Amino acid sequence: MKKTIRWGIIGCGKIAAKFASDLKLVDDAVLYAVAARSYDAAAAFAATHQASKAYDNYTALVQDESVDVIYIATPHSFHYEHTMLCIAHGKAVLCEKPFAINTLQATEMINFARKQKVFLMEALWTKFLPHYQQLIQMIQEGKLGVLQSVLINFGFKPQAPVSPRLFDLKLGGGTLMDIGIYNVFMALSILGKPQQIQAVMVPHAATGVDEQCAVLFTYPNGAMAQLFSSFVTTLPTEAEIAGTAGSIRLTSRFYEPSATIQYYHFTIRETTEIQVPKESGFGYQYEARHVNQCLQQGLTESPVMAHADTLLLMETLDAIRATAGIHYPEDAL
Repeated sequence: MKKTIRWGIIGCGKIAAKFASDLKLVDDAVLYAVAARSYDAAAAFAATHQASKAYDNYTALVQDESVDVIYIATPHSFHYEHTMLCIAHGKAVLCEKPFAINTLQATEMINFARKQKVFLMEALWTKFLPHYQQLIQMIQEGKLGVLQSVLINFGFKPQAPVSPRLFDLKLGGGTLMDIGIYNVFMALSILGKPQQIQAVMVPHAATGVDEQCAVLFTYPNGAMAQLFSSFVTTLPTEAEIAGTAGSIRLTSRFYEPSATIQYYHFTIRETTEIQVPKESGFGYQYEARHVNQCLQQGLTESPVMAHADTLLLMETLDAIRATAGIHYPEDAL
C-alpha cells in the first residue's frame, strides 16, 4: 500500500491555489500545511483547500516533521532562499519556475540537494501534460521529418489590478522569466541546445524589466527557433513546429492542458487533430503525481525533469538575458 505523501506549500498566491486544488486529484497526496507572510492569509488558504496546518512564517513549516514535500510558489527572486531553507531541513522540494534567477543560484540549489540527499525538481508542469508528451512522441516517431522551424509567441496585456511582481526587477519581473520561459523550454525540448543565441528586448519605462523580448536560436543543421514574449499586447500564445515531412500547431495556450494538437502532413496535405486524454482540474496534478512517484521510490532526482534539464534551461535564460541586456540584482552577487 502506498504511503500518503503530505504536502506543504510556501506562498499562498494564485498559482498555489491552482496547485492545491489539483492536489485533490492525486490519490496518494494530501495538502497538510501551508505558510504565508501573514497568519490570516495562510489560515484563509488552509480553510479553502482543507489543509490541516497554517503557518505565518516559512521556517515553522519546514520544521514541521509531518511534512514530506514542499511546493514553493513565492515570487521568482525568493526561490533560491526558500528552496535552500527547505533542503536544510531535509524537505523534498518542488520549486515553481523559473527555478532560480540565474545559473549560479540553480547550481548551488542542486548541489545542496545532492549533498543532503533530498529530492529537488523544477515545477515545469508543461513537461508532464498529455499533449506535450504526445508532441514529443510524434517528433521521435519521425512524423515531422527533420525538424527545421519552431515559432512560439506568448503575450498578454496585464489587466488591473496588475500584479506588482510582473514589473518589479527585485522580484525577477519581466516577460522572459515569467512567460518567455515556456517558449525557451519548448524550443530546447524540441531542438536542443542552440549553437547561437540572438535576443533583443524593450525595457519597461518605469522599472527597466523587459516588457517585450524577441529571441532567435540557430542550429548547425540550419534549424531555427523564433520566440517572442510580451506584456504590451495579447498574442495567440501558440506554438508551430515544422520539419521536412509535416508540421504541428499547438493551439492556445500551447503550454496548458487546454491546447490541442493540429498535425499537418505535407504529402497528403491534410490537417488532423490529434486526440489526447483530458482531465478535470488545471493540470498541475500531473507533475504532483510524478513527484509522489519519485518520493515513493526513494528518488532524489526526477528522471523526467532532471537537474541537467533545469541547468540547461537556466544557462540558456542567462545567455538570452546577457545578449538582450536583462539584468537582476542577484547577477552581481
